[in-house]
Amino acid sequence: MRRAAILLLLLLAMQLILPLGVGERSTSLLTFGFLILAAHTVGEVAAAWRLPKIVGYLAAGILFGPSLLGTVSAAAVVELAPVSRLAIALIAFLAGAELQWGEVKERGVAIVKIMGAELLLCFAAVFTLLLAARGAVPFLRDAPPAQAAAFAVLFAAVAIIHSPAVTMALLSETGARGPVARTSLGVVLLSDVAVIILFSGALAVARTIAPPPGDAGGSSGWLVLWEIGGSVIVGAALGTLVALYLRFVRRELLLFAILVTLAGAELTRLLHVETLLTLLTAGFVSENGSRYGTELRHAVERAAAPVFVVFFALAGASMGLREVIELWPIVLPIVAVRALAIWLGSRLGARWAGVGDVERRYVWTALISQAGVAIGLATIVAGVYPQVGAQMRTLFLAVMTINQLAGPILNRWGLNRAGEVQQGE
Repeated sequence: MRRAAILLLLLLAMQLILPLGVGERSTSLLTFGFLILAAHTVGEVAAAWRLPKIVGYLAAGILFGPSLLGTVSAAAVVELAPVSRLAIALIAFLAGAELQWGEVKERGVAIVKIMGAELLLCFAAVFTLLLAARGAVPFLRDAPPAQAAAFAVLFAAVAIIHSPAVTMALLSETGARGPVARTSLGVVLLSDVAVIILFSGALAVARTIAPPPGDAGGSSGWLVLWEIGGSVIVGAALGTLVALYLRFVRRELLLFAILVTLAGAELTRLLHVETLLTLLTAGFVSENGSRYGTELRHAVERAAAPVFVVFFALAGASMGLREVIELWPIVLPIVAVRALAIWLGSRLGARWAGVGDVERRYVWTALISQAGVAIGLATIVAGVYPQVGAQMRTLFLAVMTINQLAGPILNRWGLNRAGEVQQGE
C-alpha cells in the first residue's frame, strides 16, 4: 500500500506540474526525476513479488509511457536519448570489468567450448526461424531477400545474448559457488565479448547490404575491420590510462567513472569504432590491469544505478504496446526455439568439453535471461535503422520480457537441482 501511495502521489504531481507549461529542458529534467522515482518504486514492487527489478523498470516505462497513461511523452523519450547512450557505455564497461582473467584462464577451454556450441546453434536456430516465418515478422515481410537475410542475422545476433547481471545477482542471492555456478558465470560473461564482436560484424554487413538513411555508401571491408579491431585497440588504450590513474591518483572514483564512460562514448563516435566493444575492452583491461580495479567497478555501479533505472524505463516507454500484442504469435516461437537451442547447444558443448554430468545437465538454466547489453544492442539497431530497427527492438523487448521472467526461475531451479544453493538461504 505504501508503494502504491507513492506511485499515486508521483503521478498526481506530474499531472499538476506538466500543464503549467514549463520549458522543454525543465520538462526533460522533471521526466528524468519522475522516472527514477516511479521506476524504482515499481521495481521494488516487482522484487516483493520475487520478480527481477528490471522487469519492474520496464513495466513502469510501459505504464507511464505514451502507450498507456502518457505521463512520459514521446518527445520526452527523445529528449532523454543521451541517458540511453550513457547507460549503454556504462553497461559495456561493467560487463568487461566483470571478466576476471584468473577465472577465464582456469576454466577457459571448457567455457569456450560450451559457449561456442550454444551460441552457434542458438544463432542458427533463431535465424532459420525468422526466415521460415518471414511473413509474420514485420521488419522482414516486405524486405527483398538479401536485406531480409541481413536483418535476420542482425536480430539473431542480438537474440542470442545472455544477462551477466541477472546471473551474478542470483548467484549472490543464493550463495552458489559450485561448478554449475562458476561455469555458467564464465559462459555468460565471455559470451558478452563474443556476441558484441558478432554483432559489430553483423551490423557492418547489414549496412553494406541495406544502407541506412544518410549512409548510402554502405561500409567497406576495411571499415568493418577498423570498427572491430580499432575498438579493441582504442579500448585497450583507454583501459591502460584508467589503470594508470588508479595506480597513481585513485581519487574521486565516482566522478572519474562517469567521466571515463562519457569520454569513451564520445571517443568512439569521433574515431568511428564500436562503442560497446571499446568500453567492454576498457573495462576488462582496467579491472585486470590494476589491483584497484574493483574499487572503480564499484564506483561505476554506484554511478550507474539511477541511469540504469531510467534506461530500462525509457526502453519500456519506447515500446508500442499495441505492436507488442500483435507480435505474440511470433514472440512465443522465438522464445521456445531459443530456449531449445540453448539447452541442446550447452549440453553438446559440455559433452565436448568433458565437464561433469551436473554441469552438463544444468548450465543451460543460467543462459535464458536477457537484459543489459542486449537492450543496448537493440537500441543501437534502432538508431541505425529508425523504422526497421524500432520494429526489431519492439519484437526483441517482447521476447526479452518472457526470458527475463522465466530465466531467473529456471536458473534457481538448476542451482537447486545441482545442490549448490547454500542451506538456510
